[in-house]
Amino acid sequence: MTIYADKTLVCRDCGIEFLFTSGEQEFYETKGLLNEPGRCPECRTLRREGRSVGRARTMHQVVCAVCGTQTEVPFLPTQGRPVYCQDCFQQIRTRA
Repeated sequence: MTIYADKTLVCRDCGIEFLFTSGEQEFYETKGLLNEPGRCPECRTLRREGRSVGRARTMHQVVCAVCGTQTEVPFLPTQGRPVYCQDCFQQIRTRA
């Protein structure tokens, strides 16, 4: 029989310390879960409800390869690949 001790962990989403109790550790073992929780109970609940407070999306300034308009995209553009504004992207998409 394993004896558990309460552990203090840090939430990967909000950075707050939370307690991983001995009872929770025992529950995890009975369910066959090998990893400790990475999120505090509040962030786990928000994530289950689809309201994650995780990292904010980083936007990148780019110039549209078709019309030359400056716009923002939620990804880091790859060198040598065209990037489009939303209007041009939709036009290209409907043609395909």
